[in-house]
Amino acid sequence: MQLLVSLLGLLSLAISTVSATALTYKLGANEKACFFASVDRPDSKVAFYFAVQSGGSFDVDYDVTNPSQREVLSGQKERQGDYVFTAKETGEYKFCFSNEMSTFADKMVDFEIAVEDEQKHAQIPTKGGADNAQTAQLEDTIFKVSGQLSTISRMQKYFRTRENRNFSTVKSTEQRIFNFSLVEVLMMAGMAALQVLVVRFFFQGARKGYV
Repeated sequence: MQLLVSLLGLLSLAISTVSATALTYKLGANEKACFFASVDRPDSKVAFYFAVQSGGSFDVDYDVTNPSQREVLSGQKERQGDYVFTAKETGEYKFCFSNEMSTFADKMVDFEIAVEDEQKHAQIPTKGGADNAQTAQLEDTIFKVSGQLSTISRMQKYFRTRENRNFSTVKSTEQRIFNFSLVEVLMMAGMAALQVLVVRFFFQGARKGYV
């Protein structure tokens, strides 16, 4: 029981050292939107994930810059990305998405920014008389659990992205089928009206010639 309590305490400590922001943003046509994350300590790990859920060809341009305005990450026409980098400088890091290549299509972008401080992970509380081997085992266990939770979270994001994209594709296909059917009906009605006019013109001309 005491081992379980210690494990839960380490798990809550590991979670508390990560500050994360998960958002879904509608990026308009010809729009560029930027978001900021603050890093308080150097050599912190920053995780950056994004996925285009709907709109156009499911792609956006992105770039990440550090407080010195130097580029850390960038990409063009990317559907999704999952990156981890080490923040050498403290301050605000800027994460920008650009839809300037699109003239009419809005994009729904799901993204998450997480800042993790590795130095805080080393400050694991230990009780007096605790065995170093037991503490090391607890640390290994908590890091394995954290890794498994991260894997589950990434899988959930992946399946959510696939679901949203497939739903968007189905809606687009339905709209195209409806438009094609409407055009086909209009063409059939136009052909029928044209045939009636031709037949009436033929008989009217035949009568005039007969008279």
